[in-house]
Amino acid sequence: MESIERNYRRLLDQSIRLGLTDVLEKVNEGHRLNFKDALRLYQSEDLNFLGALADSVATKKNGERVSYILNRYLNYSNICILSCQFCAFYRRENQPGSFTESIEQLVNEAEEAAINGATELHCVGGLHPKLPYSYYLELVRAIKQRVPQMMMKAFTAVEIRHLAKRIAKKPIVEVLHDLASAGLDALTGGGAEIFDPEVRHQICLGKESAEEWMEVHRLWHNLGKKSTATMLFGHVETFPQRIDHLFRLRDLQEETGGFCAFIPFAFEPANTKLSHIRKASSVDFLKTIALSRLCLDNFDHITAYWISSGMAIGELALNFGADDLHGTIDKEKIFHMAGAKTPPGQTVEALKKAIENAGKLPVRRDTYYRIIEPIPLRKPENGSSNPSKVKIKSNKEILRKIP
Repeated sequence: MESIERNYRRLLDQSIRLGLTDVLEKVNEGHRLNFKDALRLYQSEDLNFLGALADSVATKKNGERVSYILNRYLNYSNICILSCQFCAFYRRENQPGSFTESIEQLVNEAEEAAINGATELHCVGGLHPKLPYSYYLELVRAIKQRVPQMMMKAFTAVEIRHLAKRIAKKPIVEVLHDLASAGLDALTGGGAEIFDPEVRHQICLGKESAEEWMEVHRLWHNLGKKSTATMLFGHVETFPQRIDHLFRLRDLQEETGGFCAFIPFAFEPANTKLSHIRKASSVDFLKTIALSRLCLDNFDHITAYWISSGMAIGELALNFGADDLHGTIDKEKIFHMAGAKTPPGQTVEALKKAIENAGKLPVRRDTYYRIIEPIPLRKPENGSSNPSKVKIKSNKEILRKIP
């Protein structure tokens, strides 16, 4: 108890120095942060305070547990009618590098993943102008028939709208119902980017609006289904536009309760039309993770997407409010075609080691973020098993670990 009180006093001392005592009290008492609170935290230069505050919220929600999943990424096609400025994945029909996989090929890859222990398939693609509606339904059915034990998380909101408006010419809710009946377990959260309309006009002209993205997820949640939410940051957006994005997600979660987790991605500029933009720094990534945890009080989980951050920063993020390190992934294409230097996959051992290095307890989860293996009872070697303990590190200590 003395240790908890001592650490809280240190946070209090820091908040007084930073002029953030009112924000600390809100967080400590479980009150919701407003836009001004979030912007003040973003503008704070004290990474130490921000991380410790976010970590205290994460441990209250999930203890010292950090989850991971054995999953496999599948991409059925990169042919797309859009040409988003941030995307290096898309190709036009017959353009070099374009591909469309057969259902048989994708089913075989799913079976291979299942043999290797994966429990989730994550499947997305471009907005193909000619693939028939039956392709998508049969893809889901065929995978679920071959590997019924695997959960299938597939399609972004823009893919769903594309199917409804251009391919099937059916109401969105009917398309969602058809996919659910075929066996789809969850929607992916991709395509959210930044919700602000001016940003979307600059980076993804022609893509669905924020309201249209949210409506797809609202309809899916109304069917009793789950999805994730995302944010692509570090391009042309401002801090206020990031915060607006978080608050819109918080409002929708308040309405539906259907989001399992929030996953922020740092934009990878190298091979895109926005290659002149400098990639978001590691400090920016950690601040975004922390602010996500502090603002999204009705989201149970915040994921550190190591494909975007790298494992070293992903590990640090586990003390900045993240309580999930995503998964093994295997053969990720979208970020790597944009220029990501991270590995295309990770072993279970590597994920568990990173979690333990952060002083946390690794637990395996399913698509809905439910723990599917016994929670370890042992105290992690480098941390504390006390879920209330707030860890305080100096800025120098944190910055030394940043590549």
